[in-house]
Amino acid sequence: QVQLEESGGGSVQSGESLRLSCGFSGDRVNRHCMAWFRQAPGKGREGVASVDGTTFTTYADSVKGRFTIARDDAENTLYLQMNTLKPEDTAMYYCSARTSYYCSASSLSPAVFDYWGQGTQVTVSS
Repeated sequence: QVQLEESGGGSVQSGESLRLSCGFSGDRVNRHCMAWFRQAPGKGREGVASVDGTTFTTYADSVKGRFTIARDDAENTLYLQMNTLKPEDTAMYYCSARTSYYCSASSLSPAVFDYWGQGTQVTVSS
């Protein structure tokens, strides 16, 4: 059974960096379309970045140039490097996986993802 567990969240100042980790168990992370989502209080779940089995990546416009999604196949772990953080990045961040190898044109839609972690909180103060 696939399970995901996020870690690495915390409270930082605007402009600082954080790296989130997602431990993947029950299969190999490089066999799945993987993604990070976030959800701020009172808002819907928003896709942040995705990576498929070929390492093709997709990013939300709001994080392009600041966030990097990466996969460590040896560690079976997904990462999200977040630089130049802004207060509007404050949210609960979730790791997710699809059963498919490829992501699709809807790769940042939460509705198409099959597995979810419990989330890790990121708070950015100005």
